[in-house]
Amino acid sequence: MNISVNAKGIEPIELASRDELQALQLQRLQWTLRHAYDNVAHYRAKFDQAGVHPDDLKSLADLAKFPFTTKDDLRQTYPFGMFAVPMRDIVRVHASSGTTGKPTVVGYTERDISTWAGLMARSLRAAGATADDIILNSYGYGLFTGGLGAHYGGERLGAAVIPMSGGQTERQVQLIQDFKPTVLLSTPSYSLTIADELTRQNVKPGGTSLRIGLFGAEPWTNEMRREIEARLGIDAVDIYGLSEVMGPGVACECVETKDGPHIWEDHFYAEIVDSLTGKPLPDGEEGELVFTSLTKEALPIIRYRTRDLTRLMPGSARNMRRMGKITGRSDDMLIIRGVNLFPTQIEEILLRNTSLCAQYQLQVSRDGNLDKLDVFVELQPDLSDQTEREQREAIGRDVAHHIKSMIGVSATVHVVATDTIERTIVGKAKRVIDKRTS
Repeated sequence: MNISVNAKGIEPIELASRDELQALQLQRLQWTLRHAYDNVAHYRAKFDQAGVHPDDLKSLADLAKFPFTTKDDLRQTYPFGMFAVPMRDIVRVHASSGTTGKPTVVGYTERDISTWAGLMARSLRAAGATADDIILNSYGYGLFTGGLGAHYGGERLGAAVIPMSGGQTERQVQLIQDFKPTVLLSTPSYSLTIADELTRQNVKPGGTSLRIGLFGAEPWTNEMRREIEARLGIDAVDIYGLSEVMGPGVACECVETKDGPHIWEDHFYAEIVDSLTGKPLPDGEEGELVFTSLTKEALPIIRYRTRDLTRLMPGSARNMRRMGKITGRSDDMLIIRGVNLFPTQIEEILLRNTSLCAQYQLQVSRDGNLDKLDVFVELQPDLSDQTEREQREAIGRDVAHHIKSMIGVSATVHVVATDTIERTIVGKAKRVIDKRTS
């Protein structure tokens, strides 16, 4: 499927007026609600219980009348109960890792796969990639949506894709040096693992063929962006997605502004709601991000609570609205001695110290009846062998002081050598280990 783009690689819909875009959204939203109601028993029961019907949607604001969808809905209907088409029309199945309860299962029709590839290609173009690029795809392949979603998008773009997947970091670096890729796709934390290996091999920042990185699948801060860009000599661009809504490519930053991912609003309707009350909030206010799909056939998703905390902002490089950096999740918020804390708050403080890198882990435990927070953070690779224990302890005390003064939580900060903190196979960092018993 060929998509018309202008000389700057922008599709006409990306520059449509708000009125044009909202008219399209309303038309597609009406179809989606009817499709879900007619073909998914679980949705029909939820709508009926809430006393709403697809015909009740006369305006975009009317969507607030309809019930939310959560991971629990997908787990209750495991494995295929949320599919709106028969299995003969399903051409791909993905699933979450299932670390808590049953995994969430996602299906795609042939048209869904084509739409996904097109939106991922659009994301790559927004990030500055073209058909002339070589893409090193270090997202995990398999049931995880990242690898194949990014892969199909790269091929749709016309670029050459190296399907490396995550792990085998020494081999990743060898391929960077031998195959000369220009675009890196990975989690932000894994890109720093690659940077560590390049440093070990005495490759200077900016000393590779890489020029762009698209990083997602975990929250990351602008401080981490600056570190990635400095260590790899690239433009680091934020891409957003989640399997329940589609996969990578739901939203992506534009390389010329790097001011928050533009949501591809011709395919997804975004809301921000109060995470406690569920009440919709106006653009600009921070709350929980909620998505409704507008074109998905196999798994229409209605008001899906992502648990990601962010805000919606006007368009900039594109007319479609942007989402701010994910500041945390409504379900990974830590409460330590009565203080609400998100891992990204700690990350911002850690990365203000130039001796430290963005590989860190928070461990929460109990010391008697009191919560105890231990922060483990790695030194920059070039400092690991040069920094004495006394210096590490001094850095740890300094960081702990800033955590206490800025967040209000006492922490013990352990400054450790490079490669001390565990990385996962798909490259996601396990940021929090909560050892408290209920």
